[in-house]
Amino acid sequence: MPATILTVDDERDVTDLVHFHLTKAGYRVLTASCGREALETVRLISPDLILLDLMLPDVDGFAICEILRRQAATATIPIVILTAWATTDAQSLGLELGALDYMTKPFSPREMVERVRRLLDLRPASASVGG
Repeated sequence: MPATILTVDDERDVTDLVHFHLTKAGYRVLTASCGREALETVRLISPDLILLDLMLPDVDGFAICEILRRQAATATIPIVILTAWATTDAQSLGLELGALDYMTKPFSPREMVERVRRLLDLRPASASVGG
């Protein structure tokens, strides 16, 4: 079964672009358009990796990172922040809160797929795939 990736962004064109390229690369892709939907999806599905925007309409990406890192069931899910927020302070805070990588928009779809692949390849062999 392919790895499951959750992409969280309130911009439909971004989730469509991410979905297209990751599906083409062989991944199962789920989408969420707000923080609450993302947290509920993670609770139900437990994705193998999360691509997370910081600027969401309800719960921001920083809070989502914090919530997921505090819970044992979600603490080890790799999170990649994918956002238009390109400040070093935002990047530092995102990484401090537990994100493993930080990409700014606009982004290269090829680079995004490679970063996802690299992070998924770093998982221990015993890590479960899919949810």
